[in-house]
Amino acid sequence: MKAWVCTVLVTAALFFSGSEGQAKPLSRMVAELGLSPADFEMQNAAAASLFAKGRPLVGQEASWSNPDTGSKGTVRVREMQEDCAHLQHFVVSGKTGQTREIRTRRCLDAGGNWILTP
Repeated sequence: MKAWVCTVLVTAALFFSGSEGQAKPLSRMVAELGLSPADFEMQNAAAASLFAKGRPLVGQEASWSNPDTGSKGTVRVREMQEDCAHLQHFVVSGKTGQTREIRTRRCLDAGGNWILTP
């Protein structure tokens, strides 16, 4: 649960930063994305799979799909900068049918773990 909340917070913050210049409640941000908690978990698992064998390569992709909600997406390694991977997520909400782009970043920590960072 804690990992899901952190993922939602970081993803929502990155997705909505600068979009309207106004603060929105987290519940509204999540509702606007149209994704369920299970969708976020699948999105996170797809992104994590890119790091399963160590440092990912630019252009590497992973896809996910949730048959229960109709949501789906693809995550791609957009670029590598030092010990950080910049990821580009394309998400299609089963609720809205809209495609959204979300950009996230995972950086290598001292323990060798790829951590989702703002």
